[in-house]
Amino acid sequence: MAHRLLVRRIWTVSVRDVRCPRAPSSALYSTSLCSSASPQPLLSPRRSLTRALPVTSRRQVSFNVQDQEDFTERVINSELPVVIDFHAQWCGPCKILGPRLEKAIGKQKGRVTMAKVDIDEHTDLAIEYGVSAVPTVIAMRGGDVIDQFVGIKDEDQLDSFVKKLIGQ
Repeated sequence: MAHRLLVRRIWTVSVRDVRCPRAPSSALYSTSLCSSASPQPLLSPRRSLTRALPVTSRRQVSFNVQDQEDFTERVINSELPVVIDFHAQWCGPCKILGPRLEKAIGKQKGRVTMAKVDIDEHTDLAIEYGVSAVPTVIAMRGGDVIDQFVGIKDEDQLDSFVKKLIGQ
């Protein structure tokens, strides 16, 4: 991918620098980038090969908990409901559940956030909330545990879990 972008950039720059000679048309110029009628190259700066890449604005619906203080500030004291995903890097079901959970939270358009807690890095938080298996998901509102589940769920179950948290 990077190689293609580099080649495009070089091609665009080199084509932009081409200036056609103002000479009478001949066989020499008829196969070049210049036409005999116009002294401009076929690929002018207005008609370059590069194109704008589509940019989508995507709000971050989740964050990684850094330490106990960060957890207290961003989860316990949060004004929004928070879904806490206790996971581990080595956990296969966690890797499946994480994106599904983010998708379900993303559908709520900012009415709920998601905190990711790696149990290997934050064992104290896992012990404090009684996490004995991963993935464990806990829903909190105003610092109080509202609901929780252990294991993997499908998208419909996750949607209803999140909707129950925000009171729909």
